Amino acid sequence: MNILVTGFEPFGGEATNPSMELVKALETQIGAAHIHTAILPVTASGGLQAALRAIEEIGPDAVVCVGQAGGRCAVTVERVAVNVDDFSIPDNEGQQPRNRPIVEGGPDAYLSTLPMEKMVEGMQGAGVPAAISNSAGTYVCNHVMYGVAHYLAQHRPTAMSGFVHIPYLPSQVLDKPDKPSMGLELALRGLRAGLRVMVCAISSK
Repeated sequence: MNILVTGFEPFGGEATNPSMELVKALETQIGAAHIHTAILPVTASGGLQAALRAIEEIGPDAVVCVGQAGGRCAVTVERVAVNVDDFSIPDNEGQQPRNRPIVEGGPDAYLSTLPMEKMVEGMQGAGVPAAISNSAGTYVCNHVMYGVAHYLAQHRPTAMSGFVHIPYLPSQVLDKPDKPSMGLELALRGLRAGLRVMVCAISSK
């Protein structure tokens, strides 16, 4: 079994990105699954293209994209990706599409095919604050979640896919005292717990 887990480079003036740090810290085996990782650029076109190249190379049974959600206080598993780019800030190439479809003529949305509820239960059981989120935003995270789901629907329809958002790291909120954060080890424990649940779900198919 092969699982692809992606993170993102820093963006928005931040020195790091918790998703990048998590992906770097992941082991290469969880249960019966080989874990493959990739770090994606935070750009409208480059992030999705990097994810699709990794999918084509690995042929994964599941794709879990991980990103930063500054301001959230829990690890959140996203329910849905919508077919719109509406960037509140420019991406790392200075592009800022507004009210533009990700895929012309594509479905309005894709639902996550991860076992979301069980993943959240697994994370909470590991002592990690976790919840399901009903909005992945309209920035690069949503763009990649939607684009990956669209590609898999056409080329690997049996593969699971979805997105997990991680709060700021403590080092990122030193100048943002009103924003919550989560330590890397706690977030990593949550991601591992969620991935173990997902691997079990795939194995039991």
